[in-house]
Amino acid sequence: QVHLVESGGGLVQAGGSLRLSCAASTNRYSIIAMGWHRQAPGKQRELVAVITRDGTTNYADAVKGRFTISRDNAKNTVYLQMNSLKPEDTAIYYCATGPTMTVFGSWGQGTQVTVSS
Repeated sequence: QVHLVESGGGLVQAGGSLRLSCAASTNRYSIIAMGWHRQAPGKQRELVAVITRDGTTNYADAVKGRFTISRDNAKNTVYLQMNSLKPEDTAIYYCATGPTMTVFGSWGQGTQVTVSS
């Protein structure tokens, strides 16, 4: 069981930046993959970025060059630095962990990101 707590969402103007954080608590095993997903109104949840314990990353095409995912393994914390934000980035952002870069078993409660034009 992994408990995830996200923070850092909010309202920002287009072109602005936000940094999301997600702290994972577990005393059972090392967390292999940590990722961020998002869900906009009326749309399916989509993967935004994921990072493994050794630092391998993968990004959605829509955010490449604008978002950067990083993690602190000692703190079991993952970050998402979001720059050059666009109105289409508006969504609820969810932190998730899992055994691979494509399988996620634990989810956070979500944090709202709103980008105004």
